[in-house]
Amino acid sequence: MDASLEKIADPTLAEMGKNLKEAMKMLEDSQRRTEEENGKKLISRDIPGPLQGSGQDMVSILQLVQNLMHGDEDEEPQSPRIQNIGEQGHMALLGHSLGAYISTLDKEKLRKLTTRILSDTTLWLCRIFRYENGCAYFHEEEREGLAKICRLAIHSRYEDFVVDGFNVLYNKKPVIYLSAAARPGLGQYLCNQDVAFLEKMIKDDIERGRLPLLLVANAGTAAVGHTDKIGRLKELCEQYGIWLHVEGVNLATLALGYVSSSVLAATKCDSMTMTPGPWLGLPAVPAVTLYKHDDPALTLVAGLTSNKPADKLRALPLWLSLQYLGLDGIVERIKHACQLSQRLQESLKKVNYIKILVEDELSSPVVVFRFFQELPDSDPVFKAVPVPTMTPSAVGRERHSCDALNRWVRMAVACLSFQVLAHHRPTCW
Repeated sequence: MDASLEKIADPTLAEMGKNLKEAMKMLEDSQRRTEEENGKKLISRDIPGPLQGSGQDMVSILQLVQNLMHGDEDEEPQSPRIQNIGEQGHMALLGHSLGAYISTLDKEKLRKLTTRILSDTTLWLCRIFRYENGCAYFHEEEREGLAKICRLAIHSRYEDFVVDGFNVLYNKKPVIYLSAAARPGLGQYLCNQDVAFLEKMIKDDIERGRLPLLLVANAGTAAVGHTDKIGRLKELCEQYGIWLHVEGVNLATLALGYVSSSVLAATKCDSMTMTPGPWLGLPAVPAVTLYKHDDPALTLVAGLTSNKPADKLRALPLWLSLQYLGLDGIVERIKHACQLSQRLQESLKKVNYIKILVEDELSSPVVVFRFFQELPDSDPVFKAVPVPTMTPSAVGRERHSCDALNRWVRMAVACLSFQVLAHHRPTCW
């Protein structure tokens, strides 16, 4: 009996109190069970099916992922359409899983390991691509590196930017110059590749109280396969204190024994963005921006360096893949891509109705060509004369031919690690 009830002298009252307490406990327990059951029903009604109950087993989850990759969730999986990534690709993918595991280490071990990974990868890339004494920033989005470089250039040229922020830009607005061959999405302020005209515009901007800040040059754009006059642009940037940033697929050829002088000049730039993933056929590998700057405080505030281990672990997939390939494997892959591009270019020259647009770029992994409609009595150079009349059936055949050409090109270059752009100009468009 409860100690408090034992103090009651009247046994009848004590028994009544005991019975009342037991009855109340039964009612409360019943109410609690009802509320719990109602709560479970409410939760089950609001929570999606896969999360209900005690969870799914790993086989079921992987089966769901497979169905989503190869078809609809409720359909039988179709034949695989995923490209074979090879062993070097598996090494890159391993880096992501390994990075998650490494992040569970204690802080001191994690700091030492991530610092080693970052310093190794930076040194290797700088040596392979002839960018001596450079630093590296690893990023998922290809354009993110250029955005950080812009911030670094602003901090370097505007001493009061840290204190006053964007207010310091009003009196002397910064100017960023982009080539006409710049890839879509960067935005364009200046779009002319005439270096003399560029210098004139720089002078005009200075006279108007603006500050020439950054110039983005291209070394083999995917759109037109063009390499800017980087050497001359570097002289111009040094003369006016402009930061020179270079990007483009031709930067991959810096790893080869012979490099064209136009591309080799990129090794003297202030920064460059590289994409080793597409160059080497590595999936889920970050882009890399190499840069040279002496002030670690400014690189930190610009976001190019970080003390967070997670940021340093971005380099892990590349760190593993570069070791797996070795220098010979890296050079061989880039050389093979350039050789394939040359073979493709030679083959396209033999195909009717196709004109090679860029032929003066040596060892470029970019092939740019255009499809033309050839007609009797047409100009042998341009071969693109509008058709006076085309019936609907002829238009359909024209589009079918273009689609067939696109499919042929896709099949021809699907396994190659270089970029191909076909510009189609059929007369029915």
